[in-house]
Amino acid sequence: MPKRILAIASGGGHWQQLMLLRPAFEGHDVIYLTTLPGLPDQFDAHPHAIVPDCNRDQMLAILPCGAMLLARMLRFRPHVVISTGALPGAMALAFGRAMGARTIWVDSVANAEEISMSGKLARRVAHLWMSQWEQVAEANGAEYAGSVL
Repeated sequence: MPKRILAIASGGGHWQQLMLLRPAFEGHDVIYLTTLPGLPDQFDAHPHAIVPDCNRDQMLAILPCGAMLLARMLRFRPHVVISTGALPGAMALAFGRAMGARTIWVDSVANAEEISMSGKLARRVAHLWMSQWEQVAEANGAEYAGSVL
């Protein structure tokens, strides 16, 4: 039975890594969320929606981002939430878990030395918490299944 999957990532490398995971979503009902307008069209990621970006340096931006995320998620009611980062993805995992969805975090391959700050937040709510670096996974108790790049 197809699942409703919410796949979310901020722009840049986070988004590119999420796009490389798309074959795993085949046969399911997927909605893509990101923070940069035009990005989903470049990757033919449909249906999609844009949410405001936020990060630790823009604390007030967390409120509109969180409100938009929650509204989208309440409408879509995902069975699974997956993110490759950053903070909007970690927030989506928290909302998803509260809604009863399974949650998956794949920490960015850019974090070769340690888990990202968003990844550390996601650890608390992710059913499956992964790093793309074996040594980082071992040091932090994350799962390792290789790199998407």
